[in-house]
Amino acid sequence: MSSDEITIGRDLDAPRETVWRVWTEPQYFARWFGATPESVDLDVRPGGAWRATVATPAGEMPMRGVYREVVGRERLVWTLDLPQGAMEMTATFADLDGGRTRVVLRQPAPPEEQCAQAEEGAAQLLDAFAKVLASV
Repeated sequence: MSSDEITIGRDLDAPRETVWRVWTEPQYFARWFGATPESVDLDVRPGGAWRATVATPAGEMPMRGVYREVVGRERLVWTLDLPQGAMEMTATFADLDGGRTRVVLRQPAPPEEQCAQAEEGAAQLLDAFAKVLASV
């Protein structure tokens, strides 16, 4: 992690095409993102909107944003709309030997006192993603 960015990566036992599909298709996205399936809508193209409702201990939390950059099977840049403004997130996907894929997730670093929580949340998201991917 740098002072202005959180970067978390995972090496996954699946080809990049499958990893991309699980990241960008609503039926898979709902499972790893923790969203109710009927709430997920992904328009994966530059300028396309996404939305999902996540169940949390405090109740349902609607989430949404816009895809800013889509480079098929290589890179996604999207926003997460927050009360204080849009936070930009980036995921990159790279081939590894043996039909494996490296995913790297980047997001702006929050204030220092929230960094550990943000890193843990990003790691949990990638862990959930890896579990869903293993079932595909």
